[in-house]
Amino acid sequence: MIRLRELVLDVASETSDAVELEETLKWGEPSYVSKYGSTLRMDWKAKKPDQYALYFKCTSRLVPTFKKLYGNTFSYEGDRAIVFRLDEPVPEVELKRCIAMALTYHKIKHLPLLGEQRR
Repeated sequence: MIRLRELVLDVASETSDAVELEETLKWGEPSYVSKYGSTLRMDWKAKKPDQYALYFKCTSRLVPTFKKLYGNTFSYEGDRAIVFRLDEPVPEVELKRCIAMALTYHKIKHLPLLGEQRR
């Protein structure tokens, strides 16, 4: 989860529309939101000790778009999370694009595939 935090902070610093990043706790979980973004949360849960997740607002188009763009690159929990196993590497290039889309969501939500080209 420390690496996920680093990725969020890196993406925010590299993305011009990810302004005014706020790092806080929501429901006891590390959470991040920018002025034009949708909230990201991350957590590890004791009932699934071999995994951790990056959560997105489930009513957004974020996770459905990630599924179309990246398919089996990630494991998903419905339309609300990308799930990572502790024993597997994180696909950082693709994940950084997902984070960027979340941090700029309100500027891109009207675009097909949130402005990303299908791969």
